[in-house]
Amino acid sequence: MMKIFSMIMILFLVGSSIAVSMIRNLLGAVIVFMTYSLVMAILWQQLNAPDLAITEAAIGAGVTTVLFVLTLKRIRGEKK
Repeated sequence: MMKIFSMIMILFLVGSSIAVSMIRNLLGAVIVFMTYSLVMAILWQQLNAPDLAITEAAIGAGVTTVLFVLTLKRIRGEKK
């Protein structure tokens, strides 16, 4: 059962990584990147690496997403 779950998550990971590079909307790409990081954190947990899972969730999905959104907000504010 866990093997099937891991394979589905890996396929979702590959799909989201391809989607990030294909999406034209930058905010949409940031959101897909956040889901990529969360799925990666789940996979690290499945591989019995909780320290990497916590770091990926905090830095990859948390801090990086906030920084990307703030950057997009600042860039859009300068264009006006």
